[in-house]
Amino acid sequence: MVDVGEQRPFRVRFGWGGEDLAVLAPDSDTVVIVDVLRFTTAVSVAVSRGAQVLPWRWRDAAAASFAAQQGAVLAGRREDPTSPWSLSPAALARIPAGTRLVLPSPNGATLSAAVADSGAAPVAGCLRNAAAVGTVLAADLAAGRSVVVIAAGERWPDPDGREHRGPLRPAVEDLLGAGAIIARTVEAGALPRARLSPEARAALAAFRAAEPELHDELRASVSGRELLALGWDDDVASAAQLDADAVVPVLRDGAFTALGG
Repeated sequence: MVDVGEQRPFRVRFGWGGEDLAVLAPDSDTVVIVDVLRFTTAVSVAVSRGAQVLPWRWRDAAAASFAAQQGAVLAGRREDPTSPWSLSPAALARIPAGTRLVLPSPNGATLSAAVADSGAAPVAGCLRNAAAVGTVLAADLAAGRSVVVIAAGERWPDPDGREHRGPLRPAVEDLLGAGAIIARTVEAGALPRARLSPEARAALAAFRAAEPELHDELRASVSGRELLALGWDDDVASAAQLDADAVVPVLRDGAFTALGG
């Protein structure tokens, strides 16, 4: 009998959120987390500027204590003028090299930490670093390893109305980011169709359809419209810059740093 969610016959796999992560990651050699708006995009921008990013789930007192212990800066909310750094990839384009940044996120950071807790070293992927990540994944596949790309998605409110604590809500921007990484992996490795699970092929097809108008697609998504309502189209535009960063952020020893850096 085939387990629900199992994609073992295929070398390139795709899934959604913590639920699929729990099923697919143990059988995969490399795990890529995709949270386009905005965690993994922010990580890609910050790491490409020479910063280190320490993921944390919630922006709370524990996060502040953790940042102090790590000699790091705790990211605040973009609307807070007293905080220079936040989840905003547009703002993080100015982060100084060497900065250690604790970056809270209930989706991308939480999934990244879950992978790290299992002893693996997750990769932060997005549209901006799709080609760089795809090149690394193609090398992994050529060496006989398997990969899984996990779209973080969002969370509905729970029954008490608390945001980001309810069931998974698929997010189209993460589907497109995952599809871009899979597409670049296929291109870099000249992979045959049979290597990809049907789920991975569907994500790739979604990206191909949206590729000519990525910024517009992201702006029209639910997450994009939330950012637009706040006046943050620059974050959406930053997230839509396909292959802009030649960096592969890997979570090791509690911080995302550049692979090979």
